Amino acid sequence: MSLEQFTDRNVQQHYFKVDIEDYPETGWDRFKQVVKRGLSGELFVGLWVVMREMIKFDIHTVQYPKEKLPIGPRYRAVHEMQRLFESGTERCIGCGLCEKICISDCIRMDTRIDENSRKAVTEYTINLGRCIFCGYCAEVCPELAIVHGPRYENTSEQREHFILFEDMLTPIDMAIKGEQKEYPGFGAVTPNEDARVKKTPLAY
Repeated sequence: MSLEQFTDRNVQQHYFKVDIEDYPETGWDRFKQVVKRGLSGELFVGLWVVMREMIKFDIHTVQYPKEKLPIGPRYRAVHEMQRLFESGTERCIGCGLCEKICISDCIRMDTRIDENSRKAVTEYTINLGRCIFCGYCAEVCPELAIVHGPRYENTSEQREHFILFEDMLTPIDMAIKGEQKEYPGFGAVTPNEDARVKKTPLAY
């Protein structure tokens, strides 16, 4: 392309005028316009497309909530707290890293020292109304205690919709039976993870 094509400011030479019909003023003119537009070919083309798709009987409608579409393994839905497989106690050690790294400031945690000299979580809430589901809390957790589960129905009538620690924690009977699911999403255990870890010079 030559430089003259970019420096030429006479752009009107490429314009063309569109024939615009006069606006109907009388009732008869309006009626003719409606008939002309209603019986145009585009209307029958649209009807034929609809009829063609109807006779195929290839229905793609999902009967929600009885049927749900599968979600991806890395989908970040409502949080869940995991338990230890050996003892059944919660994995959360109350380090507070999830609360510190939360960029939307929606996690609140309070801890205490129990009778076994172990830090225990007394209060843990997540405001789902403020949470942006970034996954940072699950990534930074050193014990893989918090993950993103598959439950994405988190609607509420209130603007402040909190989820408590007890609601996120896996029931003890499911943990004892081994029915706790390790989700392959953010913060969960992935297969062959040890082989992916790159050794640092301090590891030798």
